[in-house]
Amino acid sequence: MYPEHLVAPMRQDLTSAGFQELRTAEEVDQLLKDHKGTTLLVVNSVCGCAAGAARPGVKAAVKYSEAKPDKLVTVFAGVDKEATQKAREYLLPYPPSSPAVALFKDGELVHFVERHHIEGRNAQMIAEHLIEAFDEFFSESAAK
Repeated sequence: MYPEHLVAPMRQDLTSAGFQELRTAEEVDQLLKDHKGTTLLVVNSVCGCAAGAARPGVKAAVKYSEAKPDKLVTVFAGVDKEATQKAREYLLPYPPSSPAVALFKDGELVHFVERHHIEGRNAQMIAEHLIEAFDEFFSESAAK
């Protein structure tokens, strides 16, 4: 577990952009179980690729995409362990990965970006990838 004073700025990086933190297993279940609509879940992390690529890329994708998810949520790996473990149940069959980004549509996982897809890429590349996924899964034409 990391001290809260160290992770607070990393939490705020997403919450200041409109993400809701899910800090307990119950909060994860309440949001993801049987949810109708679209959800973007970020598995936050203290690592450098979260700070340099994942968080900035996710924020840019949400800001610049026309097809936006209904809900923006995050769990913090290595900090909020129960919430992260519960979220990872919804991410199966993928192995645990942090940072990571998951897209859900009507409660179903439709796209997952694992750590190895984040490492070595910059924020712009992450944003462009997510915008394409938003267009594919969240646009009005995808609903038809």
